[in-house]
Amino acid sequence: MISGQAIIDDSATIAEGVSIGPFSIIGPGVEIGEGTWIGPHVVINGPTKIGKNNKVFQFSSLGEEPQDIGYKGEPTQLEIGDNNIIRENCTMSRGTEHGGGVTRVGSNNFIMAYSHIAHDCQVGSHVIFANGASLGGHVVIQDFVTLGGFALIHQFVKVGAYSFCGMGSGVNKDVPPYIIVTGNPAEARGLNSVGLKRRGINADAIKSLKNAYRNIYTSGMKLTEAVEQLEEQDEKCAEVENFVEFIRNAERSIVR
Repeated sequence: MISGQAIIDDSATIAEGVSIGPFSIIGPGVEIGEGTWIGPHVVINGPTKIGKNNKVFQFSSLGEEPQDIGYKGEPTQLEIGDNNIIRENCTMSRGTEHGGGVTRVGSNNFIMAYSHIAHDCQVGSHVIFANGASLGGHVVIQDFVTLGGFALIHQFVKVGAYSFCGMGSGVNKDVPPYIIVTGNPAEARGLNSVGLKRRGINADAIKSLKNAYRNIYTSGMKLTEAVEQLEEQDEKCAEVENFVEFIRNAERSIVR
């Protein structure tokens, strides 16, 4: 299952059931979990830890040095969870010392061709990156996010759970959970109702989120006033509370 034409460093740790295609290079300090499939012409440098049952397609580069002019060779790392599909020509960089040292990617993600995850990014689980989606450094992508083709996320931006960034979006502010943003610069276009239904969010929660969205985006109130009004509501909804907490804690303001 490991091609004789692959080059594997003696210090790499390869679990049982791992497949590595011809002309792939596995560098020092790399760990690959059971059942993971590495296609041909893949380069993985360490320290990088890859979990179980992942599929990495040809010409991807994982765990390379961060593209950061302040990086001086410090021993940072990349961590990837389980059951991810990483398609052709994807790039994922290790972290930087000043950014926490670790780039993390969760589990059950579908990362399509030519996508880029930069240094110190924290990517959750059940995320979809369409072709060419790219993250600047220090970006946070929460669970169940979808990035359309060639969506570009500015460094230090946080994208909330269940949100959808449309094709070619230029996102330079935080994206609250559950909403759709499109355009360059990105603007809010509504609640991600279809995505929420597909993910099993119940109808009552979606109704409450629609009301919360109107408060923030179409009521004409100042952002602080709209948030305060939502916080004062008697009827509590976990999704709305998450929505409000995200906005309250946003460090770069939010896409509006």
